[in-house]
Amino acid sequence: MARKKVNVLERIHGSAQVVHDTILKGRQPTIVMPTRSLSNVAYSTKKGHFELKNQTKSRTLTVNTVKTFAQTLKMMSLSKELIEADDMATKREAYYISKNWGDAMFREQPESDTVMDDVEAMFGVIREQLRFVPEEKGGEVAGRLIVIDKDAQGKRLKIDCTKFGSGSYSIPIDCEHLQFQSKAKFILAIETAGMFQRLLKYGYWDAQNCILISMGGVPTRACRRFVRRLSDTLKIPVYAFVDGDPYGYFNIYRTFKVGSGNAAHLNEFFCVPQARFLGVTPQDIKDYDLPTHPLKEVDIKRAKDALKNDPFVIHYKPWRDAINLMLKMGVRVEQQAFAKHGLDHVVKVYLPQKLKKVNSFLP
Repeated sequence: MARKKVNVLERIHGSAQVVHDTILKGRQPTIVMPTRSLSNVAYSTKKGHFELKNQTKSRTLTVNTVKTFAQTLKMMSLSKELIEADDMATKREAYYISKNWGDAMFREQPESDTVMDDVEAMFGVIREQLRFVPEEKGGEVAGRLIVIDKDAQGKRLKIDCTKFGSGSYSIPIDCEHLQFQSKAKFILAIETAGMFQRLLKYGYWDAQNCILISMGGVPTRACRRFVRRLSDTLKIPVYAFVDGDPYGYFNIYRTFKVGSGNAAHLNEFFCVPQARFLGVTPQDIKDYDLPTHPLKEVDIKRAKDALKNDPFVIHYKPWRDAINLMLKMGVRVEQQAFAKHGLDHVVKVYLPQKLKKVNSFLP
């Protein structure tokens, strides 16, 4: 799916003009934006991701809201300057730029990030279109893939992800311009860097003709966009391999597959509806006699909240059954638990057996 083509400058100017005209008329200006929360999303089975419902929040200029209102306008103004100068700023740089804004400056970066997200949602664009980019890396790639990129001078480059030795290709922050060539059979997205390195060391991508993606915990937007574009281009399956706990199931896999409530206005670009859950499942704990850890209170709360409030979990009975089994067992499991049976167990036993039963994967 192509990124939305919008004129961000026109939207910024139009919104600022409304505020300006309202003030000249002696009225209090109001900025309206979508409510970014799980309570304001619905799971679309047709599109395969969370979509925003109709709840909005308003930011009206009053004595109590004057600082946040001013910060919102200043963030819009900064975006306008960056676009006109064909420049960009990291989220951290945007925070420090605000130190020139007098009383409107941000005290901490989370405040700046929240206002930036509000502006993003208000205009229905992605952060990169506002010319703000994150600091974090996008993820790591190894395997049967050639990435076609360009250098700083615009020269076309072919990057072979099989040629990094014991290392891997780093996903860039902006991957929209990339092209791909591959005859791989599937993509395996892996939560932990440790497990990614294990599979890399054992040459798993070579033996199985696949592409390995290290998500490094909760996947960044760049990582999710990269895998989405990769999947759309190559038309091959995507399997997720994460820890067997509520954090892995919801914060990582659910976000990876259908998106989140906080970024529901962007889920159509940053989720991978084609993804299926390979493991680690509660049933795997029994089937493979894995060592576990007791569920923490936060795990239990997260699981029960998902059963009650998560549209994705509510929609899929297999996920409800899996979560209820986990709660009944009272334990969680890590990817590295397979090492109990030997360091090569995950490569030689677990993954081959699981991949023979793809149709039984959790959705």
